[in-house]
Amino acid sequence: MLNKEDLPKMTITLKPLGDRIVVEPIKDDLSAGGIALPETAKDEPQRGFVLAAGPGLRDVNGQRMEMDIVIGDKVLFARYGGSSLMHEGKDLLILREDEILAIIEN
Repeated sequence: MLNKEDLPKMTITLKPLGDRIVVEPIKDDLSAGGIALPETAKDEPQRGFVLAAGPGLRDVNGQRMEMDIVIGDKVLFARYGGSSLMHEGKDLLILREDEILAIIEN
């Protein structure tokens, strides 16, 4: 897990609701061999850093369920998941926690 200081310098003014998270995708423009790849040839799924996370969903009793994902996590998500947006000049995604396939641990 990264520290907040290691994240890209950006003032997050987005506060996700429920189990939503804001992810900045990692741009992978080169293959493992160093060859530049066009957008259509890139592999699915994609990776990114969690910049903001909501408080989590509520259970049937109204209690918050803690999310498994926290700010700074490097995550793996499906290529066409979530909603994309441009914020402060950056391409971001808003995903639900269940759209995250895995947390990448080093």
